[in-house]
Amino acid sequence: MQWRGSSSERSEPGETGLTGDWTRRRLAPGARWAVAATLVAILVLVGARAGPVRAAAAPADPATVLAHEYAPVLRLKEVPGSCDIGKPYVPIDVNLILGNPEVALRGPWDGANIVKVGPTAQDLEQGLFGYHLDFPGNALQPGCTYEDWQNRLIGSGTPTMYAHVVTQAGVPGRLALQYWFFYVFNDWINTHEGDWEMIQLNFDAATPADALTRHPVEVGYSQHSSAERAAWGSAPLQTVDGTHPVVYVGNGSQANFFTSDLYLMRSSAEGVGCDDTTGPSVTVNPNTAVIPTETAAYLRAYPWLGFLGRWGERQAAFFNGPTGPNEKLQWTEPFTWASTSWRAETFAVPTAGVIPTSATDFFCGAVARGSTILRQAKANPVPWLVAFAIMILAGAWGVSKTVWRPADPRRVARRRHLGQVISCGTVRFWSHRRLFLGIGLLFVPIGILVAIVQALAFDIWGLTPMLAETGRANAFVAGIALAAGIVMTFLALAIVQAATARTVADLDAGRPVGVLSAYRGLRGRLGGLVRALAFVVVVQIVLDLTIVLIPVALFLLVRWSLLGVVAGLEDYPQPGVLRRSVALTRRHWWRTAVIALGVTGGALLVGPLVGGIVLLATSASFAFVNLIAAIVNVAALPFASVALTYLYYDVRAREEDRVAVAADAADGAEAPIVP
Repeated sequence: MQWRGSSSERSEPGETGLTGDWTRRRLAPGARWAVAATLVAILVLVGARAGPVRAAAAPADPATVLAHEYAPVLRLKEVPGSCDIGKPYVPIDVNLILGNPEVALRGPWDGANIVKVGPTAQDLEQGLFGYHLDFPGNALQPGCTYEDWQNRLIGSGTPTMYAHVVTQAGVPGRLALQYWFFYVFNDWINTHEGDWEMIQLNFDAATPADALTRHPVEVGYSQHSSAERAAWGSAPLQTVDGTHPVVYVGNGSQANFFTSDLYLMRSSAEGVGCDDTTGPSVTVNPNTAVIPTETAAYLRAYPWLGFLGRWGERQAAFFNGPTGPNEKLQWTEPFTWASTSWRAETFAVPTAGVIPTSATDFFCGAVARGSTILRQAKANPVPWLVAFAIMILAGAWGVSKTVWRPADPRRVARRRHLGQVISCGTVRFWSHRRLFLGIGLLFVPIGILVAIVQALAFDIWGLTPMLAETGRANAFVAGIALAAGIVMTFLALAIVQAATARTVADLDAGRPVGVLSAYRGLRGRLGGLVRALAFVVVVQIVLDLTIVLIPVALFLLVRWSLLGVVAGLEDYPQPGVLRRSVALTRRHWWRTAVIALGVTGGALLVGPLVGGIVLLATSASFAFVNLIAAIVNVAALPFASVALTYLYYDVRAREEDRVAVAADAADGAEAPIVP
């Protein structure tokens, strides 16, 4: 090979033999091109590995980083035996139902009028207050429709939740991180299409970047119309990898809980029911879609957040579809919501131990069946209206078959028709109402005492939430507190019955009587009354807990229903208060049942019924509700006691007549005619 030039040629000033002369003199033109190509290839490879060097990577948005850092982990209860075995409802991407021809948008003026089939996010952005989305199916008769529909939707998507970072005007230095979940159906006692649930993490931070430098202060889980709070890092909150809160989702209701348990929930908007988060469960890590904070920005990204209507078909009361996140208080005022709606604990229904599981199952099952009946009555009211009409007619027939007049309360110790027992008792009570109301005032201190005992028990053993709304608790203490309330209420009833009976007898005899004298007349009688009542309460509780023996408990309760009256009127009842009551009612069980169950039982239910209405319609505590029930009892139970006293004299007269007739028949005398 011959090189170009000669070895005697010198380099130009500034050139070196290695970089100048050597490459020029030693390499042929083809070789120089090969070297250049190799150098270019090396530079390309290095650049590919190192990435672009001119433009630095854009920094991640702090709100997005924060949202992924604390994304919750959902534990959803498996539901064997459901329409699609083991598959619970999961939070879905809202886009799966938008533009979907299976969904209709209906206007507020006509429930049958369809505004549009398959409404889009842009359609909902217009606001449309009073409009409804309507999914395939009937919320009052759901069957398997919604489970099947969800499974079709999820086939084209993945579980999704929406993260929202928000601050509140007037609350500086604080930031809330919210995660919103949308479900296609709520399958709790208040079945309805669509369901928005959420959890919220509160930070002592002004910005998302600041929040990334610290942990949340507390977290709140939505549960129907309220929420439960927990301090970060404390029980009962569970986390995965230290930052991802674990959420146990109620079966069907989608309410959020900190632990796996069976909960008794009460909501003024939805009623009372059981929420089940017990295992086995499936773990779900939904995709996190981050919603911008500013209104204009989130409407550009998620136009459906402008919707002011309801995410589900129109129905009456709590069967109606829910409003969206942007219509909730916590969307713009998260800390006001936290201060007014969060509570410290929830009440877990005992599933084992002191209270038998069968009793718990019976209660939750009864609530579920009651909800089903209510839905069926709403969906098809005709059969239920017919049944109600039959009951009214049956009651009217019974009323027409007895005699109500004359309603002369004098000469109390004589036979009367059943209607006259009630009407005479009513006349006697009303003519001396102040006296009988004074006797009934015993229920006020008893009601206050019951509330104090329950409050102390719940506070000392950490059961305070049961006084507020829901709660998780020690079953043994809860059982003692509630049993104490029941025993004291029945003791007060028995004492009032005894005092009322003595008052009726004194009035009939023309003797002077007052509230204090009525109670003073019970001295020496209370011991036997309390012992008899204690026996009755124990037997009734034991029989009721077996469930199957409730009819036996009811039968015995009627037999023993005169124990208070017997204790008040008979100085030395033989062969004892209970056995004397049984002897009087043995041949008159149905007659006694009408007064004992119909009148006394109805009077006992009036107080709790009024209190229950207050409980569900307001945020009143259980202590306040107990007090309301006690005030109602002041009038209701003395009235029932007066009627029971007239029944006592009626059945006693009938028994005396029967004995007299039997004696005359034994002596061969002509039996007297008994009216």
